[in-house]
Amino acid sequence: LPFFSLAQNFNYLPTSTTNQIVHHTYYSLSYSDEHEQAEWVAYELTKDRVSGSTGRTDNFREDGKVRTGSATLNDYKGSGYDRGHLVPAGDMKFSSTAMSESFFMSNMSPQNASFNRGIWKNLESQVRTWAYENSHIYVVTAGVLGSCSSSIGYNRVGVPEYYYKVILDYNESKIKAIAFVLPNQKGTQQLSSYVTSIVF
Repeated sequence: LPFFSLAQNFNYLPTSTTNQIVHHTYYSLSYSDEHEQAEWVAYELTKDRVSGSTGRTDNFREDGKVRTGSATLNDYKGSGYDRGHLVPAGDMKFSSTAMSESFFMSNMSPQNASFNRGIWKNLESQVRTWAYENSHIYVVTAGVLGSCSSSIGYNRVGVPEYYYKVILDYNESKIKAIAFVLPNQKGTQQLSSYVTSIVF
């Protein structure tokens, strides 16, 4: 899992192994040209933000800020995989800009449909609950790119066999965090079964 370090626009950005960090208005990512997706995305989520009412746009498009060019819609067409959000659209309902930027292809990763619409969706919902309960959290998430054993599309978008999500609450006197690693397949266990350790 990524190490956390200090950065200018986000206090707890992981380190980048790709030397291509992209800052959007409400989240940052480190783009892997080798795998044509982010090695991590990082963003803040607050109680106020999860209460937003902006509707989903489905405006999937290439990310012009990725200097090497991002994956495209055609890469996913007919692949059998979902364009799985890393920063969920459901976390970006607080503004039209945030919602729109969540549909950049740099924020997508090939996910098994039963995973994306099942346990991954459940985890995303749980994260929003934690944001509401704790007022302010940081989230870092992506596919485990070292686990990619296949690819899709002309640009050879890597298909991760696992995904991770790290949640950090730094607001209270006692810092707390939790991390998950989940296989890219239909989840058959409780979320607690996928909890893993975090190395700082």
